Amino acid sequence: MEQTRTAPDNDTGTEADPPTGPASPGPTGRTPTGGPASTLTATDAEKLRSLRRMKGVATGLLLLVALGYALATWAEHSGAGPWAGYLAAAFEAGMVGALADWFAVTALFRHPLGLPIPHTAIIPTKKDQLGQSLGDFVGENFLAAPVVRDKLRSVALAHRLGGWLSQPHNADRVTAELATALRGGLAVLRDADVQAVLGEAITRRAHAQELAPGLGRLLARTVADDGHRRLVDVLCAHAHDWLVDHRETVLAAIEGGAPGWTPRFVDRKVGDRVYRELLRFVTEMRDAPHHPARGALDRMLADFAHRLQHDPETRARVENAKAELLDRPEVQELIASAWSALRSMILAAAEDDRSALRLRVRASLLTLGGRLSSDERLGAKLEGWVTDATLHVVTGYRTQITSLITDTVAAWDAPTTSRKIELHIGRDLQFIRLNGTIIGALAGLAIHTATRLLGG
Repeated sequence: MEQTRTAPDNDTGTEADPPTGPASPGPTGRTPTGGPASTLTATDAEKLRSLRRMKGVATGLLLLVALGYALATWAEHSGAGPWAGYLAAAFEAGMVGALADWFAVTALFRHPLGLPIPHTAIIPTKKDQLGQSLGDFVGENFLAAPVVRDKLRSVALAHRLGGWLSQPHNADRVTAELATALRGGLAVLRDADVQAVLGEAITRRAHAQELAPGLGRLLARTVADDGHRRLVDVLCAHAHDWLVDHRETVLAAIEGGAPGWTPRFVDRKVGDRVYRELLRFVTEMRDAPHHPARGALDRMLADFAHRLQHDPETRARVENAKAELLDRPEVQELIASAWSALRSMILAAAEDDRSALRLRVRASLLTLGGRLSSDERLGAKLEGWVTDATLHVVTGYRTQITSLITDTVAAWDAPTTSRKIELHIGRDLQFIRLNGTIIGALAGLAIHTATRLLGG
């Protein structure tokens, strides 16, 4: 094979220096933007040296049989004997085979000797068609639904994944990767955007959902189950303590509401009497679980729960109060601050490898791994999900997947594409030249022998 440019080949098996300038326009006239690099990598350089060696071997064998043919022909004409004719025939056929296979191999990558012979330089001129054919081949033979399904079934994904996750160090690794991904995701999110979305979503949902019936049902169940008793106990105890600690405040309030024409000592005496009765009432209500006032409170709460569910006026008043509350700036600030608090809590838990969050995730992964290894039903369900999801992607986006191949090949310029392919398979193709030389020589010898035996 000759050098990788389209200039005429000198048949010496030497390579041209790799181009270092910008890629030249391809056959379509456009300069590619995503093609292979025009300079050789270290791996490509090693492949180039190997290719040159094999070209030298193949070309050397061609020169050897040509020299052998010349010497055998000279010996035959000099009367050396029948053996010279046999050698001449073998060497002649070897030259023909070598030249034919040289032409065939060279025609893949360039025009032999620079001559525009039809159906040569196949890879540069048919680059886009080859890319399309390769994409179609991959799509039909590797991305077909039966192939993908059989491959996924043979992998035994659930069992392998379960065994892998069951190892503590693997669970630690997955936990650490999840924590890193979580921190990265939170770092990308803008707090202002998240707070705006969160506040709008909560507010919209709260406005759309009527609050009163749900509150009424909750209150009715609470009263029916005596769930409010402890709250009433706390309120009564607090009211008693407050009255004890604020006696003068109560007396001042009572005296302030008395008529101006009554004597002050009378106001004081009446206030003291009212205070003692109020304190006695609150004390009895605190200490007596079945106090009549408590029963009245139970009936009032039950009636209020019924009205929350069935009274249009009460429900409308609750909705109006809810709307006014949600529209207050303080509530919106509270909703926004909830994200900041949640974000800080998640970040702290993700960064601490001994946090409850990471420990729980690690334990869940270990448990999941054990179940996937032992629970056939769970494993079958997981494999079914994976298979269905993969088949959906493959069947729905097969054209887009294979277009990655066709578009990439189409973006490469023809000379560089030809050069890259030759570097990868050119060394093996030189064996075609070697085999052609040897097989041609043997065929020529066999034909000459058969001809002589038949009296030719």
